Amino acid sequence: MKIHEYQAKDILAKHGVAVPRGEVANTLDEALDVAKKLFANGASGVVVKAQIHAGGRGKGGGVKVAKNIEEAETYAKQILGMQLVTHQTGPQGQKVSRLLIEETANIDRELYLGIVLDRAAAKLVFMASKAGGMEIEEVAAKDPKAIHKAYIDPAVGFQPYQARQLAFALGLKPTQINEAVKFMLGLYKVYIETDASLLEINPFITTKDDKLFALDCKINFDDNAMFRHKALKELRDVAEEDPLEVEASKFALNYIKLDGNIACMVNGAGLAMATMDIIQYAGGSPANFLDVGGGANQQQIEAAFAILLADKNVQAIFINIFGGILRVDVLATAVVAAAKNLNVTLPIVLRLEGTNVEEGRKILEESGLKFAVGATMKDAADIVVAAAKGVN
Repeated sequence: MKIHEYQAKDILAKHGVAVPRGEVANTLDEALDVAKKLFANGASGVVVKAQIHAGGRGKGGGVKVAKNIEEAETYAKQILGMQLVTHQTGPQGQKVSRLLIEETANIDRELYLGIVLDRAAAKLVFMASKAGGMEIEEVAAKDPKAIHKAYIDPAVGFQPYQARQLAFALGLKPTQINEAVKFMLGLYKVYIETDASLLEINPFITTKDDKLFALDCKINFDDNAMFRHKALKELRDVAEEDPLEVEASKFALNYIKLDGNIACMVNGAGLAMATMDIIQYAGGSPANFLDVGGGANQQQIEAAFAILLADKNVQAIFINIFGGILRVDVLATAVVAAAKNLNVTLPIVLRLEGTNVEEGRKILEESGLKFAVGATMKDAADIVVAAAKGVN
């Protein structure tokens, strides 16, 4: 689960991590009120920042520095309501519905801090780099040595000596080291206590008067842990998510929309990945990742069908089921019901194996509907790719 920058900074502030003064604004009037308040409290300028779930906002025109109220009003008018296009939104962009109005900082250096799970090492890793304000993926690709890492033993957690090592690696002044240690320990505490999956401060800045701030912040949470964090769960902004993915989450379906034209319905994440691969191998392009799970019921399968059909790019449907917990006859019954209820006219290709597979095939044959059944995954993939291309 992703949240906005202003929400992430609220969480940091509650854990004692320094962030610039600022407030969120949903309207132009609110933005001006916040800007006036900041100027009245001594700010030399304010930053008008678009709040969307994507990086690269500055390059897309979604971040502007205003030196006075007039400029703040101009930039707020420009950004609020705009369709902001960045390298992470895709060409369609994302509509800006709220702004973060924040005081400017007297920046001396821009650095990077981040915490993420290193799955290969099976440990959290705390990363630091002097290359703040840049895409960390580019930094890692061009100069891996520019990223300093501290691996965290889960038995003891992130230690002060590790924070000091990272602070020295960043070349911080001796007068900043102790504050940097507190800053990093605070970030680790946020990560652990919120069940985060990613926490990035980019840039992490030092100021001319030796202060440290999180100038930007990105936090993602582990969806599976949200039952422990009701307050965090309420921060979810479904307007920033794909509508089909939001609908799928209501039925506990694992769905991710892609750019292809062959819809996939599969039980099991590994089989779903293999299904997308074999569609690509056969010359097609998958329209989605959809794992209905091992224990899906008829309601979930019908809901999954409706979600697949709502994607206007879909030209054919590939259902790849290995019946274990989810019996093939249950799946077949649900597929037939969904196809009839939703008046499906698109080609439907199935590959069925596992528990009660013969009963399942019989249900399809006696349904009165036209289904194509592949003998193997490869056969089914070839059939569905041809169907999507309009080839009989």
